[in-house]
Amino acid sequence: MKQYLSPLVRSLKPSGIRKYFDLAATMEDVISLGVGEPDFATPWVMREAAIFSLEQGQTMYTSNAGLIELRRELSKYMAKHQGLTYSPDNELLITVGASEAVDLVMRALLVPGDGILIPDPSYVAYAGSATISGAEIHYVPLRAEHDFRLQVDDLKLAYTPNCKILVLSYPNNPTGAIMTKEELLPIARFASEHDLIVISDEIYSDLTYEGTHTPFATLPYMRNRTLHVSGFSKAYAMTGWRIGYVAGHRDLIQAMTRIHQYTIMCAPIMAQVAALEGLKSGESAKKEMILEYDRRRRIMVNGFREMGLTCFEPLGAFYVFPDISATGLSSDAFTEQLLKEEKLAVVPGIAFGPAGEGHIRCSYAYSTQQLLEALSRMERFVKKRL
Repeated sequence: MKQYLSPLVRSLKPSGIRKYFDLAATMEDVISLGVGEPDFATPWVMREAAIFSLEQGQTMYTSNAGLIELRRELSKYMAKHQGLTYSPDNELLITVGASEAVDLVMRALLVPGDGILIPDPSYVAYAGSATISGAEIHYVPLRAEHDFRLQVDDLKLAYTPNCKILVLSYPNNPTGAIMTKEELLPIARFASEHDLIVISDEIYSDLTYEGTHTPFATLPYMRNRTLHVSGFSKAYAMTGWRIGYVAGHRDLIQAMTRIHQYTIMCAPIMAQVAALEGLKSGESAKKEMILEYDRRRRIMVNGFREMGLTCFEPLGAFYVFPDISATGLSSDAFTEQLLKEEKLAVVPGIAFGPAGEGHIRCSYAYSTQQLLEALSRMERFVKKRL
């Protein structure tokens, strides 16, 4: 039956994140650091709000754009905490996770043959959604010697006149890199000069451990050409609730909403109610989780360095991206052998783009006990190969 498949779908590669996660699920006593999913439960005040909404019979559709109460509260939150001003009436769309928001942007803006600039390494869904849209992908390498921060010179080399979209993701998945306002300003100038729409995926913005996160849309001339993507999955431990959002110019949001209303209709009302409560009263619980991630971050970085691997210090998100090239193994071979020999699952760097080769991604959104045992298994494996 493969002859009936779209050529675009046939060219779509399976997610490199899920490959080893699914394999690990078939084995006993495996520790998995593969999926970026908090080990915390969603804060109780948010779960309680969702439970109460169910008890009150709130099981219906919402507006395509999402509950107006949620959009209003989100608009106030963004203005207060991020310096972003978006109308809840026509500049905010509640989506099924941030990944749907990214997909909607690409489907609304791209036609086959359009170019898209994607940092490499970066989250696997960017290239996947671009491929489905028929776009021509231009990878922009992120280099360890630049702390995995996007450089304008590399953008210039990757750019071609058909480029329409630039993807940004800071704090970055998989590297944990961040960018300061001063470092983002040249990127903003480049986007303006080349008439690019910017997808700024800031899902990890609250998980910034040093300095202050700068929303890209706050930079000069960037508000109308930036689609600000974020969500509740990471900072509020709501991965399974699937609640994200996108903010931007009303013309772009209207186009995305039209696609959303035919394919999704609306995000689940119970999850929207929980997110609303999180904005109102979940701040203290969120801060406690962030402090714990910061502590685990230092444990992981120190652990990799002590076993003899070069490890960039991530200042955001909840991933470490150590360099495993000293072992002589490719990232795929390293990951496969590690799983078989030590029952430890990680993600090969190549899954995030060609420039990710020579690295692995490990999430530290797991308990300290699991992380310490994982480091012990990793050290045993690495020592045999150094």
